[in-house]
Amino acid sequence: MAKLARLTGQQVIAALKKAGFEILRIKGSHHFLRHSDGRSVVVPVHRGEIIGPGLMLKILRDCELEREEFMSLMK
Repeated sequence: MAKLARLTGQQVIAALKKAGFEILRIKGSHHFLRHSDGRSVVVPVHRGEIIGPGLMLKILRDCELEREEFMSLMK
């Protein structure tokens, strides 16, 4: 099982955009993204803060992406 990289919210959003997600709206520091097939996810973007491993796993579950698949989007 691949270990998740420590990423900021902006880095996560950039990877999800490569996977086909688009930002629907922003409310405060929360960015709401949706894929054309209906999957949706909320990513918090706090300047200079890293997304923790628990929240990162929740984001991947919501996106229905595997760790390896997500890590390949980071390249």
